[in-house]
Amino acid sequence: MKLKKLVLKNFRNYSNLDVDFSDTTNIIFGDNGSGKSNLIEGIYLLALTKSFRTNNDLNLIKENEGKASVNGTIVTNEKCSYQIDIDEEGKKVFIDGDKLNKISDYVTKINIVLFNPLDTRFINDSPAFRRKILNIEISQINKEYLNLLSDYNKVLKNRNAYLKQLLINGNSSTEYLDILTGKLIDYGLKIANIRNEYINELNNFISDIYKNIFEYGDLKINYKSMFKNKNVDKLTDDYRRNYRKEMNYGKTLFGIHHDDFEIKLDGHNIREYGSVGQQKNSIISFKLSEVLIIKKLTHDFPILILDDLFSELDDKKINNIIKMLNKEVQTFITTTDIDKVNKELLVDASIYKVNNANVERIDNNG
Repeated sequence: MKLKKLVLKNFRNYSNLDVDFSDTTNIIFGDNGSGKSNLIEGIYLLALTKSFRTNNDLNLIKENEGKASVNGTIVTNEKCSYQIDIDEEGKKVFIDGDKLNKISDYVTKINIVLFNPLDTRFINDSPAFRRKILNIEISQINKEYLNLLSDYNKVLKNRNAYLKQLLINGNSSTEYLDILTGKLIDYGLKIANIRNEYINELNNFISDIYKNIFEYGDLKINYKSMFKNKNVDKLTDDYRRNYRKEMNYGKTLFGIHHDDFEIKLDGHNIREYGSVGQQKNSIISFKLSEVLIIKKLTHDFPILILDDLFSELDDKKINNIIKMLNKEVQTFITTTDIDKVNKELLVDASIYKVNNANVERIDNNG
């Protein structure tokens, strides 16, 4: 999977950008505030219809403009044009000029993996944030998962409303609650199984990647869920035992919407015992594992973005990553200082200088 061309119109600080990219390594450098992050944000948005920096799409529209547009040419087995338009009415997505009614029909088309220094939030933030990130990663390769999440959340909303009604009215009837609980368990089990399979796939790769780059340590991800390794009957009993408690609170207290994940280094939770460096190293390994999972499941490598990698690692570890990266992976690397970039990497890379929302492709001699 390759991004051949990107066109940004009134996106962040770009009025009109049209840039072609190399199929292999693309190094994007420039001062902070020049537009590097906005450029890779545009690539990420093109793939997943979401920003990794804001939850408010209107923030993506250039100041004093009414609409932003991101368009890209992607080549897999065939060449396709993808476009996202954003305005006050919302977001519209297009493939080869045809508007899609459902964003869920779009998000599985372009696979992308992003490493950003702020990704340590996956370790230190709330379980809700970890679930959100994992949901995004799984959804881009599993359309069924995205639909299951939607169905689960609809049932959860109805169940919470009914529990609140029971609390207010002092009603203890459980007939309708049984029906809602059955649906919640059905969707929840399917989601939990997909999450568990994905974590198992990550664990097939992540420890070896960590050792190859950082030369020590056994890294594993542990999936924590009340649905894990349980069947319908056991979960039904668990819920029914807690009906009274949920009625007293007026909301659903148990389910996959409370799932969590932890990263362990040599058996110890890296959130509690790992240094900042070890936490960042674990996230890099996590992201590179996702590259291999996507290749395994889709038979094509995703687009890889390594944001500000050279400020995070020394030359030796960068070399280890370079040796691991398959030449078929189209990679985007951002940096504030081109002199920090490994000289071996520069030889075959395409280099782009970003200055005040202008992007200039330069030769390897600068």
